[in-house]
Amino acid sequence: MFTKNPATIPAAGSAAPVVRLAPTPGGAAIPHPVGVSDDEFRAALSRLAAGVVLITAHDPDDGPRGEDVGMTATAFVSVSLDPPLVMVSVRNDSRMDDLLAHQPLWAVSVLSENQRHVAGRFAMKGRISDRLLFEDIPHVRGEAAGAPLIGGALAVLECRTEQRVVAGDHTLVIGRVLTASAPGDDGGPLTYFRGKYRQLG
Repeated sequence: MFTKNPATIPAAGSAAPVVRLAPTPGGAAIPHPVGVSDDEFRAALSRLAAGVVLITAHDPDDGPRGEDVGMTATAFVSVSLDPPLVMVSVRNDSRMDDLLAHQPLWAVSVLSENQRHVAGRFAMKGRISDRLLFEDIPHVRGEAAGAPLIGGALAVLECRTEQRVVAGDHTLVIGRVLTASAPGDDGGPLTYFRGKYRQLG
């Protein structure tokens, strides 16, 4: 799916390699298409309905006991069954991107239609400390990744980064699934469509 080039380097503090997308045959980077504005691009892709997940990881270097970090994501997909791989896209230089550059263990909670407040809380700009964001949200700590798993989620997974692919202003983090379970009830998923959180039906 992705092609490594000679600029491939290992992520700091992790065995997971960082891969940069291969250049065009002429050696130049692919230009931003003429005539496609950011607004047009966003409007077109907003018509693609997506599931909503909460990505979590534990930062052991933040304070005496460390701190949990969370990020709402809609760019999350299954990549492979054998081995079991998933991928999430994180914005470059975000707190989650910085953390996952040296913390290879992370978790995914697939949010239910009743957890819109969780998605909104961890998607806020200029938000308060993540420690406070987790304070009144039921969760347990995963045994494999040490990251929070949100109570009431439709499914939870614990992952270990295998590859990081820098793609434009985001990094694609590919992780091997270490544990997976579906503890939630039969409720519907939380989805994101045309810039809003929605329910199926």
